Amino acid sequence: QKMGNAAVTENQKTASEPLAIQLLGRKARDYQQISLYKDVNPLDWEDWHWQMRNRVTKLDQIAQVVNLTPAEEEGIRNAKGRMAMAVTPYWATLIDPDDPLCPIRKQAIPTAQEFHVSPYEMTDPCGEDSDSPAAHLVHRYPDRVLLLSTESCAMYCRHCTRRRLVGHEEKGDNGAGRYDAALEYIRSNKKVRDVLISGGDPLTLEDDALEDLVRRVRAIPHVEFLRLGTRVPVTLPQRVTEGLIARLKKYAPLWISIHFNHPKEITKRTRIACDMLADAGFPLGSQTVLLKGINDRPSTMRRLVHELLRIRVRPYYIYQCDLVRGTQHFRTPVEAGLNIIEKLRGHTTGYGVPTYVIDAPGGGGKIPISPSYIVS
Repeated sequence: QKMGNAAVTENQKTASEPLAIQLLGRKARDYQQISLYKDVNPLDWEDWHWQMRNRVTKLDQIAQVVNLTPAEEEGIRNAKGRMAMAVTPYWATLIDPDDPLCPIRKQAIPTAQEFHVSPYEMTDPCGEDSDSPAAHLVHRYPDRVLLLSTESCAMYCRHCTRRRLVGHEEKGDNGAGRYDAALEYIRSNKKVRDVLISGGDPLTLEDDALEDLVRRVRAIPHVEFLRLGTRVPVTLPQRVTEGLIARLKKYAPLWISIHFNHPKEITKRTRIACDMLADAGFPLGSQTVLLKGINDRPSTMRRLVHELLRIRVRPYYIYQCDLVRGTQHFRTPVEAGLNIIEKLRGHTTGYGVPTYVIDAPGGGGKIPISPSYIVS
């Protein structure tokens, strides 16, 4: 209810805001104009649990939101088990119902292209499983580890690198004991000073479970740097509540990396979530995946980084789309990423220029790639 009131207050402030801020999210549809949600109470809409319970998972549901193409209908029918379709009602309001090339739509709705697997694509392109010394843990770099807190996400992005893992909705498997081996490994390895809690998405955990995990990691004396990796402020901003903020603030400094891909994702509702996080003192960074037909134009990426800075999110990484199975239609040539960086560097503030990286297949780690600025 508090978040519902916050959203109402935010709308009342619109008239006095700068035009650039007012434009954020203007193209989102009123959810009550969508037949699937016409009778939904505004307080329910602002309840993140309601949003999770009512995710669009079936063809007949998404057909009330989008005018589907035959390729999308085939993709939805074939997307089963892990990486089956799951779209939050909030995200559904951002989709252009008539444009199959809508960047929001392409990230959320399966298509037949996902089932055309190229011979060079891999199940685990980053080699995380081979660098896992304990359950739920990846240790590749000397001083930092990745802690996979859950296999659940608010929405299953069709370009997901961890599609081998995510998409399983755990039932009763979120007890504290599931992380014991990982935490013991971190405690026993004093070289580990940096822990990234990711998944899946850690913000899909209940407050108690997430706080308990953060508390246990923060209690390890040699862990200096603690991060959360999430897409929830983008796909389910209602999850960022005053209660969640109050719990996480106790374990500051806590950095938050958020996955943004397109300027259309930066809505008024997302700005409220990011404002709450930034006002609470959490440094925010963005990690973006370079996706064909979504954000591979320099003009699109420039708009994205500019709007990120407006909501106090620092553009951090642009990732080359990994060689994960079923994502060939999303991958661009490396030259596309280099061209974007070249069109950003010197053409906008340095704060708005992320690092372009390729995750070397097989666990080679992140390789930064940049244009040559040396003229002989």
